Amino acid sequence: MNIRTETETPGLRELLAFYAEAGVDAALVDEPINHLAARSAVDPQEAVAQRPAAIEPERARPTAAAPAAPRNNQFQPGGTVAVPDEAQIALARQRAATAATLDELRDQMAAFDGCNLKFTAKNLVFADGNPEADIMLVGEAPGRDEDLEGLPFVGRSGQLLDRILAAIGLDRGSVYIANVIPWRPPGNRTPTPHETEICRPFIERQIELANPRVLVTLGGPSAKTLLNTTEGVMRLRGNWKTHVTSSGISIPAMPTLHPAYLLRNPAHKKFAWRDFLEIKVRLDQLREQAPLS
Repeated sequence: MNIRTETETPGLRELLAFYAEAGVDAALVDEPINHLAARSAVDPQEAVAQRPAAIEPERARPTAAAPAAPRNNQFQPGGTVAVPDEAQIALARQRAATAATLDELRDQMAAFDGCNLKFTAKNLVFADGNPEADIMLVGEAPGRDEDLEGLPFVGRSGQLLDRILAAIGLDRGSVYIANVIPWRPPGNRTPTPHETEICRPFIERQIELANPRVLVTLGGPSAKTLLNTTEGVMRLRGNWKTHVTSSGISIPAMPTLHPAYLLRNPAHKKFAWRDFLEIKVRLDQLREQAPLS
């Protein structure tokens, strides 16, 4: 009987599971590369000829010039990603303020290179739904499925969100959906506070241009960013708050639990259901005051 030891090389199944847990869930090229075959194809004599000569101690080599620092600490293709500074945040504010429409804002975000997340994501995830809807929902950041399709909430959490919306008589054609972070963080990691601050001007301008009559923040990070609070989502949820745009417009906001959290904690769906019932009541009140789109 063969007994597997701890030192035995893991099988393919274990290796794939390790890669999945580490966030390696997308191929960079369509065809696999056999690096072992590429090494064996090299002629040994040619490899020796290409080996660098030994350093001569008596001959001083010229000192190579230090590479120039990246402008504004931006990501350099083929290089490293430096920690962004306040310049990127200021540039994001400037770019967002110049956008007069949602289409212009999307173009500004697509051309913006000040966030390192852009260079590891496949697509800009801008928005989905009806930009003229009276209700706007904002999550934290795209996941793998959203990154591949370029649309927010299209994976399992998006399917749950669709069912929640249907329960109060809404669908994707009657809501507007976006994220605080428009690019997927590598491996679905949590965005850093600096990455959030760089993207904040864009989502705030997106809300201002969409001008919804009700704002719904999905999850704690979205609520903290858009409501300028440090309270946890379990204390915030179910209570109406106010989001104030840069032009001074006050929008009633309902913090609630993120669908991805509900998938991990199904017992808490009852809290989200209560929150969306409150949202339905508010929409009905607005409908009585003036027709909703």
